[in-house]
Amino acid sequence: MATKPPKFPSSPPASNILTKLPKIIFGVFILIMVLSGLFSSFYTVPAESQAVVLRFGKPIKTSMPGLHFKIPFGVDKSYAVQVERQMKQEFGFGTDNSTNPWQYGAEDEQEQEKNMVTGDLNAALVEWVVQYRIDDPMQYLFEVESPDAALRDLSENVMREVVGDRTVDEVITIGRQEIETIATQKLQDATRSYEMGLRIDQIQLKNVNPPRRVQGSFNEVNNALQEKESAINIANGEYNKAVPLARGEADRMVSAAEGYAMKRVNEAEGDVASFEALLKQYSTAPDVTRRRIYLETMSEILPNIGRTVMLDEDAKGLLPLLNLGGSTVTLPEGGAR
Repeated sequence: MATKPPKFPSSPPASNILTKLPKIIFGVFILIMVLSGLFSSFYTVPAESQAVVLRFGKPIKTSMPGLHFKIPFGVDKSYAVQVERQMKQEFGFGTDNSTNPWQYGAEDEQEQEKNMVTGDLNAALVEWVVQYRIDDPMQYLFEVESPDAALRDLSENVMREVVGDRTVDEVITIGRQEIETIATQKLQDATRSYEMGLRIDQIQLKNVNPPRRVQGSFNEVNNALQEKESAINIANGEYNKAVPLARGEADRMVSAAEGYAMKRVNEAEGDVASFEALLKQYSTAPDVTRRRIYLETMSEILPNIGRTVMLDEDAKGLLPLLNLGGSTVTLPEGGAR
């Protein structure tokens, strides 16, 4: 008896697979869209930064550091800007390995930047640094095209204006601090008027030298000025040391004179009061007062008289009536010394 071959399940018809394929593709598409929307709905703002959020290309808000929500699928876009980072631009020189592409220019530009003309029509080589921060991210991104490049042009313009108002001696020696202060204020006003979103922290002059052909002569002049300032400082120190001492001595002498004058006045007033009291007593009893005055005067005068009393050896039983305050010498018999 013949056996029947095993019966395998029949495969689904091709028409059924083709019918379900659009649903599978649509489901995968929906899944991809959900995942994409989920991942694009959040953005993170790094520390020391702020993010400007755009909706359909229009700025709507500024976000602080942290995790934030936004409308996905490109409706909202965020741009982070480092607002706490201090940046700098160098003029007349350049520091390698800088992260800011606008920190310094090419070498031929550096030579042109530092060549300046002063107010007295002399030449000077001026190198300086501008330190700044991003103060308003929205203005920084959308008000001015390439604000860092604009800042380089403004800074060079301001520095040439300030240097051009001063002599070469002021630029190289005594006027550096004033130039830094005025240039900082002018550049801050310019960036504010153009709404660049930048805050100028400081402008610092670096190397300021005369042209290389006359640099030796200028160095000698500079050394002479420094020696002059040193001599002036030494003289001021001696002045500050001697003048207070003399004033103190003068005050001491004036105080001593005033004290002496007061003492003499008080003594005179006391003598007058004593004389008036004595005059009153004298008017009451002239004889008694006159005798008392005589005795008091003699008792004060006689003990201070330096005299020597000479007595003979035979002078027995003599007693001095008064202590005359002198020495007593006994003469030998029969002669005087």
